[in-house]
Parts: sequence; C-alpha cells; structure tokens
Amino acid sequence: MKSAKYAHRSNCLYKDLSRKKNVQAIVLAAGEGTRMRPLTYTKPKVMLPIANKPILEHLIVELRKAGIKDIILVVGYKDEVIRNHFKDGSDWDVNITYVSQKVQMGTADALKSAMHLIDDEFIMLNGDNIVSYEDIKKIAKTDGFAIGVKEVENPQDFGVVNIKDGLVREIVEKPEEPASNLINAGVYKFKSEIVEYLEKTPMSKRGEYEITDTIQLAINDGLEFKAVQIEEWIDIGYPWDLLKANEILVRKIKPEIRGEVEEGAVIKGDVFIDEGTLVRAGSYIMGPVVIGKNCVIGPNCFIRPYTSIGDNCHIGAFVEVKNSIIMSNTNVPHLNYVGDSIIGENCNLGAGTKIANLRLDGKEVYAVVKGRRIPTCRRKFGAVIGDNVKTGINVSINVGTMIGNDVYIAPSAVVEGYIEPYSRLF
Repeated sequence: MKSAKYAHRSNCLYKDLSRKKNVQAIVLAAGEGTRMRPLTYTKPKVMLPIANKPILEHLIVELRKAGIKDIILVVGYKDEVIRNHFKDGSDWDVNITYVSQKVQMGTADALKSAMHLIDDEFIMLNGDNIVSYEDIKKIAKTDGFAIGVKEVENPQDFGVVNIKDGLVREIVEKPEEPASNLINAGVYKFKSEIVEYLEKTPMSKRGEYEITDTIQLAINDGLEFKAVQIEEWIDIGYPWDLLKANEILVRKIKPEIRGEVEEGAVIKGDVFIDEGTLVRAGSYIMGPVVIGKNCVIGPNCFIRPYTSIGDNCHIGAFVEVKNSIIMSNTNVPHLNYVGDSIIGENCNLGAGTKIANLRLDGKEVYAVVKGRRIPTCRRKFGAVIGDNVKTGINVSINVGTMIGNDVYIAPSAVVEGYIEPYSRLF
C-alpha cells in the first residue's frame, strides 16, 4: 500500500493528466542491440526491417489497431533514424512524443525519463518485440497492474515468472534451472504509483536500473501484478531471429501486384509487389514473398518463399534468393546464390558471389556474436552482411559468416567468421 505522503505527491503530479481518457503507451526504443551486430552499427535494433517494415513500425501498427493513439517513444542510440522515419506519427494515425534517454542505463531508467508525460494508468512495451493488438488490448483492459507472460521453449534466456493465484510473485532473470516455461514478455500495465519504486530501484549487477527489480520492490511492498497470458509474441534477440520473424510476418502480407510483371514471368502463391517495380520475363517467384518499390527483378531469376526485398533493389539474371531479407538499395545482379541470409542496405554482390547456408556435415550452424561463438539453433543459416558492403566476382561466403558495414571483399576471396566493419579483404 502506498504511503499517504506519496499519495499526496502523486495527486499533485498527476491531477491534471488524470482527466485524459486515452490509453497511453510507452515504448522503449533507446538501445543499440549489441547482439544484433553487425546490423546495428548503422541503425538501432528497432529499425531493422522485417517484411519490409521496421520492427518498431510493426508494433506501432498493432498499438493503433488496439485503439491506442498516444505513444511515447523513449529513444537514444541513433535516435535520428527513428525520428526521421516516424516524425509525429500522423502517417500511422497516432500521436508520437519523443523522450531522450541520453545514456542507456536500463529499462527502469528509461521509464523514469518518461514519467512526466504519463497519465495515471499506461502500458509499457519493449520496442524490439512484436505483440498482437488482441494481446495489447487484453493487457490495457486489465484492472490495476499487469504483466504479460508467455510460454516459451527456452525460458533460461528470459526472466522466468513465478505465479500464485494468478499473481506474479517473482521474476527470476535467466535462471540456470527454470522453474517453468513461463516468462516475462516485456508488456506491462502500470499505474502512477510505480514512480515511487523507480526512485528506489538499485543498480543491477549489469550496471543498469532494471524494471524487473522495480516490479519486485513493488510486489514485496504489497502491490499486486496480475499475470496475463499472451498468445502472439515475437522476440528478436539475435540476427537469425529476424528470419524467423520474417517467415511469420510475410505469411500475413495480402498479395497484390502494384508494379509491372512482364509476360513470361511466373508468380506463384501470395506475393506482394509494390509500385514502380518491374518483374522481367523468365523470373519465377514463389510466395509468400514481399518486394518493395522501384525494384528490377530478373530476367531469369528464382525468388523462393519467405523472402523480403526492400526498395530500389536489383535481383538480376540467374540469381536465386531463398528465405532471406535483402534491405533497400542493394543489388544482387548476376549469377548469385543467397540463402537464409540477411543483407543490409546499399550492398552490391559481384557476379558469382555465393553464400553457403548448409554445413557439409548438416549440423547446426554457429556464428560469432559479441566475440563469442554461439549456436544459431538453425541447420540452415547463411550470412549476416551489414550496410555498404561490396564483393568482387566469385566470392564465396561460408555459413554463419558475420560481415560488418563498409567492408570491401576482393574477387575470389573465401570469407568466414566475423569480419570487422571497414575491413578490406584483398
């Protein structure tokens, strides 16, 4: 129960704001996403594209479908990318206010930076997760405090929640032996009382102020947090998670041909082709596939399911692309193979450049993240290539290769492992 002293201060802080009826959402979008390197060297994690839209845009669309128009974005790392894309939010029929978290000191610190803008009740979400509008509505309509929970196969990678009588009693971060498969999904319903516990939150072992510690303080003090099971939740922690998320979201694309398809091209399944794009004769596209604006596809190329191609791309003659994300302004023009890979913006693959996506022994692919070689949990996984990378002819890129931004690779090179940004491989 909150103290009388705090109740008086809370009323003073929020008496004017409490008259508002619209539900507010605070979305945390300040972090870099270091586990997503090399893709986040040039843009924040929340702006990485899935099905040709940034992660954060998918979440904002779901918020709007849930009836939430007032959105506060807490931004920090390369915030200009976010601000330039969303501006005031009017293109999505929402009202966006920005708050800067100049130094990323954790989720509790991020929320604290935005508390001067909130009403008495609000929801908070992580900007690098995608949650369905049905689940957002379920959380928003819950009386009092609530935490979205979700059953997963790998609870040891998250905060595991202990629940009794429908209430969250404890959140245990990344336990070695999880008590259950039920985890904290990073979707919260808060009331203004939470600010008292934000101010008390200690710095964690990671050197951050974490919202789970804030919540535990509140629970220990008698506040009740309802556990709300959510159904559709996409978590994106590592680069290869983008491919899994892309598979899910590309399936939801409504097929439409806005560009031009020449006679002799074959379109199978659900395919979205945006305006200004030309599909030349001999091209074979198997949906679900999404292709952006002003692209040139073919002639005589093969685009396989679960592929997303951004704006102003060229996929040329005798090129095969399978289950991959190719970002805007990138060219894959001649005799290339790209499988189960992510290619950044403004890249050019020289003729004959090929990306392997399957080990000779068929075992799980490993990749280097933050200096550690870790499993991708994928048997087929190609490469992750940052922005502004150029390869010469006949380059071979091995499975699990991570290539930083602004890398040049000479003809006939064999590339594997982790390549630092701005490298020159001659």
